[in-house]
Amino acid sequence: MPGFSTRAIAAASHAPESPQPPVNVPIYATSTFAVADAVELGELLEFARPGHSYSRYSNPTHEALERALAELEGAEAGLATASGMAAIHGAIVAFLGAGDEIVLPRAVYGGTIGLARAVLGRLGIEHAVADTTDHDAVSGALTSRTRMLWLETISNPTTAVADIAALAELARLRGVMVVVDNTFASPALANPMALGADLVVHSTTKYIGGHSDFIGGAVVGSENHIRAIREVVLNVGGNASPWEAFLALRGLKTLGLRMERHSSNAMTVATALEGAPGVAAVRYPGLASHPQHELAARAFRGGMSGGMLAIDLAGGRPHGERFLGRVRVAVHATSLGSVETLVSHPASSSHRQLTDDELAAAGLGPGTVRISIGLEDAEDLVADLVAAAAPD
Repeated sequence: MPGFSTRAIAAASHAPESPQPPVNVPIYATSTFAVADAVELGELLEFARPGHSYSRYSNPTHEALERALAELEGAEAGLATASGMAAIHGAIVAFLGAGDEIVLPRAVYGGTIGLARAVLGRLGIEHAVADTTDHDAVSGALTSRTRMLWLETISNPTTAVADIAALAELARLRGVMVVVDNTFASPALANPMALGADLVVHSTTKYIGGHSDFIGGAVVGSENHIRAIREVVLNVGGNASPWEAFLALRGLKTLGLRMERHSSNAMTVATALEGAPGVAAVRYPGLASHPQHELAARAFRGGMSGGMLAIDLAGGRPHGERFLGRVRVAVHATSLGSVETLVSHPASSSHRQLTDDELAAAGLGPGTVRISIGLEDAEDLVADLVAAAAPD
């Protein structure tokens, strides 16, 4: 008879089979998978046959998330990644090389501009910026070297809304790929693939997960595009873990309900803050005062405008920093899209690398505060945020 350790390892490695399928996708917490022979392993590593070999390459829990996101975004395929930044990096590096150029929104997630400056430039990939709410400005920014136009469904943190359909048509005529970061909207509000985008990326950490309890990302698109991105991601180690993929799947189940509450709370708060003492302006697509209000009303599902808003405080940078210390219901923290309301000051956090002049060029002020509205009772949020915004 084999020794105890031999028997213990074998006994603990047999997964039970059940004729009843599980309601939830199991967490396949394994780094590797047994194969019959070298031929099978080689074909799995080359994705020449269905199945899994090593979890950096693929995993059943990853696959379930990838299929779910592709279905919800109307794409052929998807790829789960370790973070939203891993998805952004993979989506760009898979298709751009030295001498190419990417056009970014003038107001864009700080991590995206950070990647362009710290990494892409070293690879010889240049970047330009344009106001993506201005069709002519985008057209003028596209050059013979432009290979990719990067858009955000709702810009971070200004909440500007791009006309994706019109810009995708412009890019198509110029032979330029279009990638849309749909994190602020989530697939519950918008599906950029249906508007002409080639790829859609997400930080699944945010609305898809919805509970501030994991880091993850994803990109969806055609099978050929995802194959190219997967090659980059698996070679740089940007793969998701099965646990994070499981949590993202859990979050997807309640995404629709949560986005309804995020949106209704945000509309209530935005309306209350508009004109409140100390508030110079409120930026929320659901407000009639928002420059792209009508576009958002047409583009977003179910009359929702999401849970993200920005306010410009009249007292500038000191007022913005003071606001963060005054909140009692909201939490001063980075990130967004969770059940709790989160507030941050872009000039000192996500966009800290920008000077005041660069902030202004991006449409931000030193007193701009980003608010991710959570699922608390709306009246409590109104009382908290109106009081925090009040001048001394």
